[in-house]
Amino acid sequence: MSFRLIAASASLLALAACGAPPPEEQTAEAPAAGATAPAGSPVLTVAQIEAGVPAAAPAAAPAPAPTTPTAPGADPATPPTAAPTPPDPGLVRLQILLDRSAFSPGVIDGLHGENTRQAIAAWRKANNLGQGDVADAALLERLARTDAAPVMASYTLTAADVGGPFSPPPGGDLQAQAAGGANYSTPLERLAERFHITEALLQGLNPGVDFRRAGQAIVVPAVADRPIGQVARIVIDKSERSARAFDASGKLLAFYPATIGSSERPAPSGTLRVVGVAPEPDYTYDPAKLSYDRGDKKVVVPAGPNNPVGSVWIELSRDSYGIHGSPDPSKIAKTASNGCIRLTNWDAEQLAAAVKPGVEVRFI
Repeated sequence: MSFRLIAASASLLALAACGAPPPEEQTAEAPAAGATAPAGSPVLTVAQIEAGVPAAAPAAAPAPAPTTPTAPGADPATPPTAAPTPPDPGLVRLQILLDRSAFSPGVIDGLHGENTRQAIAAWRKANNLGQGDVADAALLERLARTDAAPVMASYTLTAADVGGPFSPPPGGDLQAQAAGGANYSTPLERLAERFHITEALLQGLNPGVDFRRAGQAIVVPAVADRPIGQVARIVIDKSERSARAFDASGKLLAFYPATIGSSERPAPSGTLRVVGVAPEPDYTYDPAKLSYDRGDKKVVVPAGPNNPVGSVWIELSRDSYGIHGSPDPSKIAKTASNGCIRLTNWDAEQLAAAVKPGVEVRFI
């Protein structure tokens, strides 16, 4: 990893053991179809979201029973296609409020999921609301009293939003990414990451909008990238897949879902220290120094939000390990890494702004 490291000594630069996901995770997802949201009614209105209360989490669906084909040639092994789960306006509201409180649900999607449940549980405990991960009216009321600003906002697309430069979507070929760059792939992707939301939900909230054309007004989550205060200690929970940041008094400042190592390439154990921070890092794959196989040639991927280590790198005191961003926020805490701690780019940037060399990082 070649970095512009803000640290006590420039000699502490290191290679990341975890910049690229394991080979089986390298296949890029197909981008959202086109850059124009289909015309029609929005999946949710601003009024629905502003007044929303999350519905109860659905019970786990039982395994489908075998079915008997009803037509000649039907395949009995092919299950029926389930309809996509619609976003819950109350969950969108809750996720935005959690995001603004620095108890990150990861990417805002309006869907029930482990990242949101864990953020709820962490916020409850930090605010003396007891144990549990239930998203109820009492929780929303308390969150809203803490931050009464609207959760949705209007934003007008600018020339900078749509003007590029853009790069091909990242995939498994590091040499191709080194040649094509690590910028956002589309204006839609750039805007979705800016507002901490999935591309699908951003499109669904803005039907008929051409995200490639400046001057259009869209509705977006009213996220706020606020500073969290000075971090003195970070706790990485491998089983929970989370990172917690505490101040010197032991107060919990922030909670983040995290991708943390894998069974083949586990994260470190014990206590490390922050060495420094590298904003907008390059990524260097050097087969002579890394333990996983991504080819036999040294490759340098330039800086960019879709770089294998995202938009920021927090160097740790064990050679080649760090806390960093990600080109795919939707997969945080849902896949494995090559040993490091991967957050969404916006969460990694918030944490990086609050740490200094010497901060304790404890793995449990």
